[in-house]
Amino acid sequence: MTKQIAVLPGDGIGPEVMKEAIKVLDAVSKKHSFDFEYKLADVGGIAYDKYGTALPKETLKICEKSDAILFGSVGGPKWDDIPKEKRIERNSILALRKHFGFFANLRPAILYPELSGICPIKNVDNFDILVMRELSGDAYFGKSTFADDEASDDMRYTKKQCDMIAKAAFEISLKRKKHVTCVDKSNVLSSSILFRKCVAETGKKYPNVNLDYLYIDNATMQLIKSPNYFDVIVTTNLFGDILSDEAAMITGSIGMLPSASINESGFGLYEPAGGTAPDIAGKGIANPIAQILSAALMLRHSFKNEKAAKSIESAVRKTLKDGFRAKDIMEKGKKEAGTKEMGDLIAERVR
Repeated sequence: MTKQIAVLPGDGIGPEVMKEAIKVLDAVSKKHSFDFEYKLADVGGIAYDKYGTALPKETLKICEKSDAILFGSVGGPKWDDIPKEKRIERNSILALRKHFGFFANLRPAILYPELSGICPIKNVDNFDILVMRELSGDAYFGKSTFADDEASDDMRYTKKQCDMIAKAAFEISLKRKKHVTCVDKSNVLSSSILFRKCVAETGKKYPNVNLDYLYIDNATMQLIKSPNYFDVIVTTNLFGDILSDEAAMITGSIGMLPSASINESGFGLYEPAGGTAPDIAGKGIANPIAQILSAALMLRHSFKNEKAAKSIESAVRKTLKDGFRAKDIMEKGKKEAGTKEMGDLIAERVR
């Protein structure tokens, strides 16, 4: 059976790293005997330049007819001064999240043994953290006002939104270390009071899962101090955005981290956690691993093929173990590989 994938490379390094993800997916399809049909579409700044909108109707139609969305990165300094109502991220990735009802963002942060030398934290054990970020509420989708002398953003949550992400976090924890940490600011924010209450109520249904709580300010410190303490972190949209980037950097580079955005039906959007990196776009040195690992998450969560997903993840680890490094994770004595070469190396190990 053919799986149709909407491929939205976006801006900056997006097209470069996406090309390598497709290369690896082609190797997976041959090894595991299933077919992918790729539907390429414009999104982000490149779409705005062509069509005057960051999410053209044709792109949205392609996404609606696909089995999953493989997304690159959008935006950059070039579009910083366009009108607020046409802002690139709000009208592309945020619009897609709203349109498809993506409520859960999964951002795994893994410190591979081979990369322990580039971890900015000294003498830390290897860790495997999953940040579960609520994706449909908070200030990102609340009412926003702006004037020269005053501005506001509404951090709004409903019980249903909180219950959904809480259940997803507990369910996925059952396949991991059965430890969930709720991160909020319930000592100050009403939206966080509701969020914590819903997580606590859901937790009662999972007596075998250890549940604890941290305020966001403390959580940012503990993530640096003791990253291997954490397993699954469930948190709000804004705090999840912050924590997942922090978790990314303590692995050594945000260029290593994939992410998945899922709706209730299992339909998902898969993208690297990093940005468009316009300063290195076109130089052939961008790290494609986050985009490649995002393809692995797509195989796992939308296509329910654990074996195929693991074949990509194993190939990435084998490439690292063999001493190859992209520029952002380069270490003394290792072999530097450009964007294309890294894709070739991983695809070869998939085969």
